[in-house]
Amino acid sequence: MSTWKITQLAESAGLTDVPCFECAGVHCDIRGKANDQLDLGILYSFYPLSIAGVFTQNKIKAAPVLLCQELLAGDQAIHGVVVNSGNANACTGELGMQNAREMIEQSQKAVNGSGVFLVCSTGRIGRQLPMDHISSGIQHAANSLDSDARSGLDFANCILTSDTRNKKITVQISIGQQKVTIAGVAKGAGMIRPDMATMLAFITTDLNISSSELQGLLSKANERSFNAITIDGDMSTNDTVLAFANGVSGVDYALSEDGFKQAFAEALQQVCEHLAYLIVGDGEKITKVVTLEISGAKTEQDARKVGYAIAHSPLVKSSWAGSDPNWGRLVAAAGYSGAEFEEAQMNLQYNDTPVYSGGQFHEEYLQQWKEIVSQKEFTIQLDLGAGDASAKLITSDLTPEYITFNMSE
Repeated sequence: MSTWKITQLAESAGLTDVPCFECAGVHCDIRGKANDQLDLGILYSFYPLSIAGVFTQNKIKAAPVLLCQELLAGDQAIHGVVVNSGNANACTGELGMQNAREMIEQSQKAVNGSGVFLVCSTGRIGRQLPMDHISSGIQHAANSLDSDARSGLDFANCILTSDTRNKKITVQISIGQQKVTIAGVAKGAGMIRPDMATMLAFITTDLNISSSELQGLLSKANERSFNAITIDGDMSTNDTVLAFANGVSGVDYALSEDGFKQAFAEALQQVCEHLAYLIVGDGEKITKVVTLEISGAKTEQDARKVGYAIAHSPLVKSSWAGSDPNWGRLVAAAGYSGAEFEEAQMNLQYNDTPVYSGGQFHEEYLQQWKEIVSQKEFTIQLDLGAGDASAKLITSDLTPEYITFNMSE
């Protein structure tokens, strides 16, 4: 079995790091603020694409989500995606669906292509898209398509809403002269919780792989990345992750040895986990990024129940914001999670420093706990002592500034 090397590029330009993908990000004033914020983008491939997607589990789905799901279930050749920020096109009725379809048709015509586009939107819920602005933006974006680094960065920036920075990563898998590239960009800062978050993520690769094979790999990577983060426990209406493969590398997934298949799965997981971590790190007005490692559970579902109960507790999150190692709140949240375990078997640590075990807390480490939770990033390990299952979740604190920020849009 050959050994493939996975390398993360020190500098990522985003999706155009992958050969034969073109991007553009432009300003068309969707928000009506007459500023220069980029708010519409196109990702395009001359070659037809293999596509995979995962979407929000919210029963209320935005028009673009419904259209993406419809198109992915069909057999039409897809060549890209058009995306806007500043307006979610959610809860907009039949007109919203018509507008989303119009975005697809206009994008196809603007690139003089025969293939179909997908469509994504993010922003405020309940407002109709300003289609005059959208139409001019699509034409502008189509005319600006390029495969250079600037175009990749413009696309990464045009999808942002309350984000303070773009989120991108490029990974290469190589052996000898053979090379496959995976690049990803994402947006997300608030209304973040599993299944999924108020987030969009787009991933490109030059691997030759079928849509069904790519879907299986993306779904698995998603469960341990975008579906393992939470900031405020709110699930959005527009969450979408799309992966696009154009096949130009010449490496065929179906014909590849197991060593490459494993390396590609690991690289895709790395891309998704990195973007997910960046989303939490850019959470609205947060000051702490906390990794919860729950082990010793009877089932993975139990481990996730405990992790979410802790991560969604306002009392726990508020104590983190105050750099207070209030482990009692954390243990209480685990206790009401619904997971099966016994208190006497539980073992709690902050960054490997003992906190609570065998029904006793280790007061002699109090100062170390305080130092740990004063850091911008730390890890909490909770072993339930009930089994062999585990789960990891990335979350944040809850600050007064978050409340002020979200008091009004």
